[in-house]
Amino acid sequence: MQLEFTKMHGLGNDFIVFEAPRDGRLPTPVQWRALSARHTGIGFDQALILEPPRRDGTQVFYRIFNADGGEVEQCGNGARCLASFLHLRGTKPANGGDVLLLDSPAGLIRARVHDANLISVDMGTPNFEPKSLPFDASAEAHIYPLAVAGTEVEIGAVSMGNPHAVLTVSSVASAPVDRLGPAIERHPRFPNRVNVGFMEIVDRTHIRLRVFERGVGETQACGTGACAAVAVGRRHGRLDPTVEVELPGGKLEITWHGNSEHIWMKGPAAVSFTGRVEILNL
Repeated sequence: MQLEFTKMHGLGNDFIVFEAPRDGRLPTPVQWRALSARHTGIGFDQALILEPPRRDGTQVFYRIFNADGGEVEQCGNGARCLASFLHLRGTKPANGGDVLLLDSPAGLIRARVHDANLISVDMGTPNFEPKSLPFDASAEAHIYPLAVAGTEVEIGAVSMGNPHAVLTVSSVASAPVDRLGPAIERHPRFPNRVNVGFMEIVDRTHIRLRVFERGVGETQACGTGACAAVAVGRRHGRLDPTVEVELPGGKLEITWHGNSEHIWMKGPAAVSFTGRVEILNL
């Protein structure tokens, strides 16, 4: 199997983008892991697979696979990279507008291209209902106690089309991401696993964030994780509507006015290189 791909990244959260093969065959989980390996493969956090539109007015349908071969619902940095990819190859919004409509397993995503390297994405409305993640809880709450790795932590839980647990910490530099990240990711109260964010609130318009992504590990940036952290911080009354989110790979601007309003993410996307790979039977 041969694939022509484009390697892209959003703040160091990196992807390969390619058209779905005509015969419908995709790499197996073993092949995904080989392709995503940093030292022996292409190296990426996720793969974005483009398919023909399934709904009128949309420009593309796309699927998302993690480095471990698991298919997931949503990725904010991936949505920005995909919008940039479509813009660079000349894809135009329907009806002469300025918004690309991207269809995904999580639903429709609106993306506004300011230029090829700066994209705003409508990430939808944060959903705090435990069943939306899913998360095993008797009732919806702002904060949930969680026994994990021999200690008890407090988390906020929210779906951004994919599940997120958010912990508030005094410093992201000393946050126990390596210890608590994988333990919370696979906690039995999250039957589909969960992305784990560690948020340091600097002031009402600025947070620092590290994210341990489900099926990937800690990444340089996570767009849905940034949205989830701001949504949780806003719900707790500690953040203003527009917040600068400082991640290891760079900064995103997240805007959410609360309640049923949509949350918008603004940040960079860039092409690293293009290539062709022959996938061996592993």
